Amino acid sequence: MSQTNIFGYKILQIKKILILLSIFLLSSCSNLEVVTDEPEISFQKAGIGAREHINILVDQIGRRVAGTPGEMQAASYIEDVFVELGYELEVQEFDISRAPGMVLDVPTSKNFIASKPGVSKKEIIVGAHYDSVDIGEGADDNASGVAVMLQLSEQVVDKETPFTIHFTAFGAEEIGMEGSQYYADQMSDEEIQNTVLMINLDSLIAGETAYVYADEGERGEIREWVLAYAVEKGLELETQQGANPDYPAGTTGDFSDHAPFRRLGIPYLYFESTNWLLGEMDGYTQVDQRFGVNGEIWHTEYDTLGYIDTTFPGRVDERLGLFNQVLYHVLTEYDGNE
Repeated sequence: MSQTNIFGYKILQIKKILILLSIFLLSSCSNLEVVTDEPEISFQKAGIGAREHINILVDQIGRRVAGTPGEMQAASYIEDVFVELGYELEVQEFDISRAPGMVLDVPTSKNFIASKPGVSKKEIIVGAHYDSVDIGEGADDNASGVAVMLQLSEQVVDKETPFTIHFTAFGAEEIGMEGSQYYADQMSDEEIQNTVLMINLDSLIAGETAYVYADEGERGEIREWVLAYAVEKGLELETQQGANPDYPAGTTGDFSDHAPFRRLGIPYLYFESTNWLLGEMDGYTQVDQRFGVNGEIWHTEYDTLGYIDTTFPGRVDERLGLFNQVLYHVLTEYDGNE
């Protein structure tokens, strides 16, 4: 076993112990009876598991800037998680860009694709980027998205799903969505036609409101199906209402890893937390402007788990549970006919 794999193995064992301890404390201190087959409790446990992935990515690894050892270490951790769960991996390695005169520690980045066969050979891509910027810890942007994706991959690994699922960790998003663009560029016409949905998870835990976006028209019908489920379950999930005319209601800009797939004509769902009614009403101002840097947490020194937990008590765990529940529903129940 390589030193890298030993590192990953030890982290995974620590994660398991922390999850069990957290569940024990939660059940001991709460009046809520823990019933193993109760869906709400399983999503609560899944949120605890996702938080432990965040802890490892931000506390033990830290900043994960594209082309640095931090990004490589995060890549190794993600690879170890997928392999331990029993997934067969496809690894895409690609060259990354650099500014003039910039020297990179590592001239390449990687995408990791863990595939799970479904009832249908039609496919869903579930993606989250694992790199960060060189400030803060990248807890919200985007350890949160990676954590939810990894937890979902564990939950459905042995479960029958309508579609084949490709859980994908993208590298190098922060320097121009280079990982997701590389993935999209490698897709054949047949693969594009065979992909029914791309789900993007980016910055899930800091913003004031939990959102889901999709395209306009028929490709946006899945968004309404998701929102109807949220209403049924009493979950606080919404979409942006089009207050800014540059962004039609229910949609978003090409700001993240959904964009290369949208340009191929693949329908998308994009989940994030922000507040479209603040600032320029463009989705960039996540919280009240008294917090972070004029209301922005991502790409600032305030993108740390400690700051988010202290400033917005309970938000991290609420969002991790919410997004896990909604996404689990999509992956296990969506069959393209909704």
